[in-house]
Amino acid sequence: MPHPEPLPEPDPALCRALAADLNAAGFRTDALREAWGADADGALGRGHALPIRRRLKDDDRPLAVIARLFGIGDAVPVVEASVAFASLGVSGLEALGLALRDGGMLRPLALVRPQAFIDEDAVGEWWVASDLDEAALGGPLPEDHVLGVGGASLTLAGLQLTTPVARALDLGCGCGIQSLCARRVAASVVATDVSERALRFTRLNALLNGVDEIRTRAGDMFAPVRGERFDRIVSNPPFVITPRVDGVPAYEYRDGGRVGDGLVAEFVAGVGAHLTPGGTAQLLANWETRDGVSGLDRVREWVVASGLDAWVIERELLDPVAYAELWIRDAGTLPGTAAFDELLGAWLDDFAARGVSEVGFGYILLRRPASGAPTLARYERMPQPVAEHGLGAHLARSLVAHDRLMGLDDAGLAASTLLTAGDVTEARHHLPGAPEPSVIELRQGGGFGRVIDVDPALAALVGACDGDLAVGPLIAAIAQLLEVDPAALRAELLPRVRELVFTGFLAFA
Repeated sequence: MPHPEPLPEPDPALCRALAADLNAAGFRTDALREAWGADADGALGRGHALPIRRRLKDDDRPLAVIARLFGIGDAVPVVEASVAFASLGVSGLEALGLALRDGGMLRPLALVRPQAFIDEDAVGEWWVASDLDEAALGGPLPEDHVLGVGGASLTLAGLQLTTPVARALDLGCGCGIQSLCARRVAASVVATDVSERALRFTRLNALLNGVDEIRTRAGDMFAPVRGERFDRIVSNPPFVITPRVDGVPAYEYRDGGRVGDGLVAEFVAGVGAHLTPGGTAQLLANWETRDGVSGLDRVREWVVASGLDAWVIERELLDPVAYAELWIRDAGTLPGTAAFDELLGAWLDDFAARGVSEVGFGYILLRRPASGAPTLARYERMPQPVAEHGLGAHLARSLVAHDRLMGLDDAGLAASTLLTAGDVTEARHHLPGAPEPSVIELRQGGGFGRVIDVDPALAALVGACDGDLAVGPLIAAIAQLLEVDPAALRAELLPRVRELVFTGFLAFA
């Protein structure tokens, strides 16, 4: 069922008044954590509001009142709300569609939460409004639910490239968090969604945070931007694989209406026509392993047909049961109920009908070549924990390094001077009593936190890259020390040096 209350068109003056009240109350992440405590904060992240409710129940400060109303979705006395929202007033909250008077109480119709962001230029926070979650509703979500800032949202926000561009597209914008992120480096952003409710939340959040040049359009996939091109496209699309049968809710925020992973295949096939030369697209996605063909190999087939550069990273794999359980719980249906079992059966029937044995999740980075044929084709599995903050800058540096490496033959690379990245460390493992290490590892502190095994020659080269001597003379000196053929060592090390430059262990001086 959809929401019974439509979300009104946000009024700019009312949004400014709401922002003034939130700011006056100090409604920020650090202040909230201090008000309700670290344990309660962790519980909220797991979907439990009771510890916060108990901590704030006798607190009538504006910060606590706003936290109860918009942080966890509890009704508050109208008298307390009138004090907390001195500029906007209770009538203003109602006019924005964020709350509704119910006798002497004010009942929330949405959540508004602070969300911190960190990039290379600044540390700051936005306020992000979205629909009440399952904890606030106490049951399953409406099908037109507009999701707030969740784990996937933060992942894509951290992945967004940091290089400035003129024009960006946020496809499937939801509450607008990716549009806010994109606007930090893009002169203008077009935000699209099939949901008018989502587009209104996006407009509300842009006004609430004083962010201009975000334009919204309604429509499915690329239909709202037919014939247009962008320098950057970001998308946290509704990629969740959902059975196309009666009785299975089709949540707009996660279900794109396609069979299996068809929406992701459609995105990859169509995005190139909307990218400027050199333009990039980034999205989160699921892909299926079908009839023994791995999901990464299926994505590779889509990309090859598109003619785009690609860097695809698979972060996790789930079996059909685990995948179905994840998304059934996500919408608020609890295990052990008849409704849960019915939905699980529908998911398993759907996977069995298409021969699906695993579902992958990961990141897709695509780029339209500035000219000529594609030159980048990387398909990797990275299940290790990753600190996703700062990945956008890392990806951007890797693309620049790739392009520079493509312009260098082996002689040019040998003549280049390199620096070892500041986050690289070396670990040596010895068998008891052995004079020489049996394993030498290079570890990356940033980026994707890669750990690679190297031999003594490559370890020596990385250790010697201090911006002084070029790669060629360094290899010659190492060959002399190891008493090996210089030409053979150079032929062995240069391809590995290319990989270390691309992945960020080494950088051009």
